[in-house]
Amino acid sequence: MAYRKVCDAQGGPLVGEVLHCSGGLDLDWDLDKEELQEPGPSMDRMQMQHVECQRSDPGPDPDPELMESIQPSVSVSPHGRFERLQEDPNYISHFTRAPGHKGQRRIHCFLLRYFLVGVGLFVLGLLIGWFAHTPTIKPTVPTSDSSDLLEELLRGITADKIDALQRSFSSLSDDSEEARARYLYRQWVGLGLTDVHLSNHTVLVILPGSTPNTITDKSSRQCFLPNGIPCDQRGSNDLPKQQFSYAAYSAVGSLQGEVVDVQYASVDDLRRVREGLNLTNQIAMVKLGQAPLLYKLSLLSELGFGGVLLYIDPCDAPPGHHIWHQAFRVTLNPGGNPAIGEEAGGSLTSLLVQPISAFLAKTLLSSPSTGQGVSCTPLAMPPNAERKKITLTVGSQLSYKKIYNVVGYLKGRRNPDRYVLVGSRHDNDQGGGASAIMNQLIAALTEQTKRGWVPDRTTVFCSWGGSALENTGSYEWGKDNSVVLQSSAVAYVSLNSPVRGTETLRATASPTLLQLTSDIQRRQLLSCIRGGNCPGPNVSSLQLPGDVSFFANQLAVPTLEFAFEQTKAEETTSFLSEAQFSAASPETLDPLFKFHETIAKMTAEAILRLVNDPVLPFYPLDIALDVQNKLKDRSVVSPALLSSASSLRDHAAFFQSETMRPANDPKERDPSHVRMLNDVLRDLEKSFIIPQPPPGVYRNLLYSLPGKIPQFSILRFSQEALLHCNITSKAVKHISADQEGHCHSTVNQSLSLILRAIRSAERLVCFGLDLFENYPNDTV
Repeated sequence: MAYRKVCDAQGGPLVGEVLHCSGGLDLDWDLDKEELQEPGPSMDRMQMQHVECQRSDPGPDPDPELMESIQPSVSVSPHGRFERLQEDPNYISHFTRAPGHKGQRRIHCFLLRYFLVGVGLFVLGLLIGWFAHTPTIKPTVPTSDSSDLLEELLRGITADKIDALQRSFSSLSDDSEEARARYLYRQWVGLGLTDVHLSNHTVLVILPGSTPNTITDKSSRQCFLPNGIPCDQRGSNDLPKQQFSYAAYSAVGSLQGEVVDVQYASVDDLRRVREGLNLTNQIAMVKLGQAPLLYKLSLLSELGFGGVLLYIDPCDAPPGHHIWHQAFRVTLNPGGNPAIGEEAGGSLTSLLVQPISAFLAKTLLSSPSTGQGVSCTPLAMPPNAERKKITLTVGSQLSYKKIYNVVGYLKGRRNPDRYVLVGSRHDNDQGGGASAIMNQLIAALTEQTKRGWVPDRTTVFCSWGGSALENTGSYEWGKDNSVVLQSSAVAYVSLNSPVRGTETLRATASPTLLQLTSDIQRRQLLSCIRGGNCPGPNVSSLQLPGDVSFFANQLAVPTLEFAFEQTKAEETTSFLSEAQFSAASPETLDPLFKFHETIAKMTAEAILRLVNDPVLPFYPLDIALDVQNKLKDRSVVSPALLSSASSLRDHAAFFQSETMRPANDPKERDPSHVRMLNDVLRDLEKSFIIPQPPPGVYRNLLYSLPGKIPQFSILRFSQEALLHCNITSKAVKHISADQEGHCHSTVNQSLSLILRAIRSAERLVCFGLDLFENYPNDTV
């Protein structure tokens, strides 16, 4: 008779339906007929035979993958538990054909013995289980599937919760920035973030003067405030509204000159107005839109203008926005570096700059334009109208102010030193809705961590102060942590102003994240709030003002932002957001907070993918396609540039192909090589940073300006520079030969910068390919 091992389930994570063994030792009896037929002492012994673990009930074979995952828990020691049982004399039976009463006694002895052994092993199993599951060891929670985790995360985000968070945020008795920052600090700690920091910075800010800026018509001697109200009709409560309308970092003083209609101040517009006019110290009437404000001001300054009146044409305004009598404010330091203004004495231009309402612009232009909407006629000065002479008075004051940032960390497990940044703002004007969404995201993510989920990378939640104009809070924090962020920041997810309208859902992302952003937008639009009548994906890589500027320009971190807007044609309205009006409350824009909920869910999905995917959801091929798409103008682009762009596309396509999928599969690579792969994907945008972009243009070449034809921003402006040089040479007689030579070399310099960026990106992609081609196959 032989013993056969059935199962060893000691302490291993065996599945009950696969193996019906638990705790003790089960023995199966095998009767060897051949040994029973032959007399002799060999029949009096039983042999222990070691066989593989089998099921106790018949059925199909277990899943080989499941059995492979079980094998490490089974002891393979040569002196394991079953081997030691062979050496125990109690388990050697001398079977003889004795009389019946002796056999019965032996049977009873054996039964009693095995009963006692079974009880002992049962008790031993209980003791082992007791000590193995003591409270000092935290039980492991099985990891949820990524799709299940996403569904649970999105279910935790609701409009009602965001509404409650917004009501709590807006009901603060103290409305100062410090009070808001301290409230957010307490909220984040209460929501489960264990590492939260409140920091402050003392910075220089530019505030309006003690008296409102004015515009005086010389012919009628009538004085106007920026919103078009006569100065003598100003009420006692109108002073704060009038002081709201100013241009930070403008020159100050008083200037008398003629009003010149330059429309959008494009090169074509300036070519038309400079004929027969002396533009020196004149005052330009400029519409916002189509190009960055700083770029327009640089062109006007070179032409000799002394002042600028900014306005928004009602024909460009979103439907439902009545801006005829609304003035606004702008900043000439969108990067947020306060040191620039301090070095320049508070002024970053020689121009007197003042925003005005559309009604005042219509009056000064003597424009017959009326209405708003489809039948709207754009504001313009009639051809035969007499230009008004006005006196522009602009004042401001410098002040030092404390700003407050709140930064909280949700630590990652495998890559805690890789940061996904999520940024919002808590300033008084537009921060309410963003802060409520941020708090809801923190609550939803920390709830999942309480259930056992741990992200792969660290999420850094940031609420910026000083964002009312210059994005100072994000700049100061980014500058202080620039060394760490250069090597550790993975992406920046923006909540700068998530609901600024209800007409259009727009997603803006760097080319690296275009595919991820588009996928998320399609998913969310399936259940959109308009009952299925939703617009298609609207994704672009246009540069936008806001806190994203520092991370896209200084760090070249891939960025994305979802926002509801109320805009019309993208080409003319994309830079209207440079104008800041008195913002409506989130309750007014979105009473049910359904738009806030949509933005929160889309942002949550982006964060989850960025912190949880083993391989970052970045797509190099999208960068290569974007580069080729911006080089379609063959009249300017050289063959070498086209060849480099084509080579970048070929290498990126191979890097992203099915052939390289095993190399990019984290299941087939050890963590160190996956980490190197992610660093290659993350650093690809750093190749496209240029040192000296035109004013108002991103240093990151991958972000573009609106236009019917995709084009690199520096290439577009360098071509305009050639035309502008011709205009300047006629308007300003003393232009030097060096300046003229510099204008003609601008296009070649731009093409050289683009070529260098493409080759740098291609080398990085090739490094990623070589990384896995040289990977040893026998590495564990």
